[in-house]
Amino acid sequence: MTERKDHLDTLAVCLLLACCLFWGFQQILIKSTVAEVPPLWQASLRMWGATLLLMGWCALRGVPLFGRDGTLPGGLLVGTLFAVEFCCIYLGLLDTTASRLTVFLYTSPFVVALLLPRFVPSERLTRLQWTGLLIAFAAVAVAFSEGFSHSSPRQLRGDALALAAGVAWGLTTLAIRTTRVATASPEKTLFYQLAVTALVAPLLSLALGERWSLHLSARAWTSLGLQAGVGAFASYLAWMWMLRHYPATKMSSFVFLTPMFALGFGVMLLGEPLTLGLVLALAAVATGIVLVSRGRRTPAG
Repeated sequence: MTERKDHLDTLAVCLLLACCLFWGFQQILIKSTVAEVPPLWQASLRMWGATLLLMGWCALRGVPLFGRDGTLPGGLLVGTLFAVEFCCIYLGLLDTTASRLTVFLYTSPFVVALLLPRFVPSERLTRLQWTGLLIAFAAVAVAFSEGFSHSSPRQLRGDALALAAGVAWGLTTLAIRTTRVATASPEKTLFYQLAVTALVAPLLSLALGERWSLHLSARAWTSLGLQAGVGAFASYLAWMWMLRHYPATKMSSFVFLTPMFALGFGVMLLGEPLTLGLVLALAAVATGIVLVSRGRRTPAG
């Protein structure tokens, strides 16, 4: 039986910080590579690489991926939603900054908080969580209003795709919680997400007429290697392992660090503009995540 802890120890804190740091950095990797590698072709290479790494990992550890366990319908749903999320992220970064995209992307916890009580009555919202949701809604309104006032139509399209990605991420989490996928191993759950996206992204890439090439610069291959090996494989497996050993509510409070890291990286590495509206929106989203995470009536996990 898996040993569970009621607190975050040093190992957990270090892993959480490392995951959040990289998740903030990976938007920078995508944005900096998209000029050389078209967005959905980039997503395809990432997901193919991560899928192969996961299959190798499972083969070494004897984790079954293809047994009949009733999770296929839910798995296909989870994988499709995950594919929508990442296609929106990659396409969105063509038109908006990594900093702004991350603000909209991290509305996902609020999608879960709003919809999960319909399936799990014990997860109904407390006053504290409603406060967090209202703060987050105000943050998105501030960020979008800034876009209407100062940005081009392309910027608004990128912002809209980022928000769609956040909604798809929230729905992915909801599908994992409310379908038979909840009974699958972390590796199989991740396999559904990676494998379906590895099939969907190339089809969309072809439909959009993107140029496919493997003759890429060393910088692009380094970016893709980090996206696949660290982002889509190692960090997600680490997160799922932690969910089996540590309280999910305490872990989720760390999520607010990711958009902060993304904002910092975007300003420092890509020279993205740091506006007052974006800072206020980011602070409000972070506050909302903390309130929604800490306002649960019952611990998750």
